[in-house]
Amino acid sequence: MINPIVARSLNEIQFWARIMKEHSLFLKLGFTYDQKNLVVEAQQFYDLFERIEEKLSRFSVNSDLRAVQAFNNEVYQAAVHIWAFKRRILDLTLRCEILTNNYPLLVDHTSREAAYFARRLKELNEGVLAPKPDDIIKENVFFLKIMADHAKFIGHLLDPSERKLVDQARDFSHDFDQLLFQAQDLDHMRPQSETRPLLDQMLDQNRVSTKSLRDFKKQARELIEECRIKSNIHPLLADHTFREAERFLEIIDMYEAHLNAQ
Repeated sequence: MINPIVARSLNEIQFWARIMKEHSLFLKLGFTYDQKNLVVEAQQFYDLFERIEEKLSRFSVNSDLRAVQAFNNEVYQAAVHIWAFKRRILDLTLRCEILTNNYPLLVDHTSREAAYFARRLKELNEGVLAPKPDDIIKENVFFLKIMADHAKFIGHLLDPSERKLVDQARDFSHDFDQLLFQAQDLDHMRPQSETRPLLDQMLDQNRVSTKSLRDFKKQARELIEECRIKSNIHPLLADHTFREAERFLEIIDMYEAHLNAQ
């Protein structure tokens, strides 16, 4: 019988280790020619998460729980260390001690994802798998902020002459800001009565908007790969944001299935 903690742990590592590796590349590409030490550090994190991906391939859903928990601890340490690196870069940037080609919000964005990854691994090693209503709301708050950030990054990295796409990105940014505020309001209310209708409504609204954003990202990715639009968006970054939208949709479906099983 497959242990759900093992299966979920490997799934989280498979997705987020690749994301962390790509963050390392994006940060590295954003440093200037005179920031050689930061380039080296970013490359070290890239190599670290590449090794984690290689080690992951030795595990399966039938692997021993203790071995997977030990691997979780190892990856947890890597996630914490890259989080600290990102926060240091953000601090140096905000204090104007360094100037990079990465927006401060983007660096903060990547650090939030590292913190999320580390927290998920810690929870799984504590045996936490099934979400509570408050967890569902907080998870949506996290991903709605991620999606809102993506829309802002896309809008700012597109060439200003791509007016239609810039306007679309701005509209998505506004849409997800509103969904984020709505989810934060629900989180602050912490309703004590039956929350199922409220959760269902939130998940439905978020699913519809995220599908639209995902499709927009897919279109943008294809246009960038075919050199049909003008932008400073790396093709891998376009695919990166697309995969995170897909991940949010998977999580919405997972939470809905959990609610239906109650």
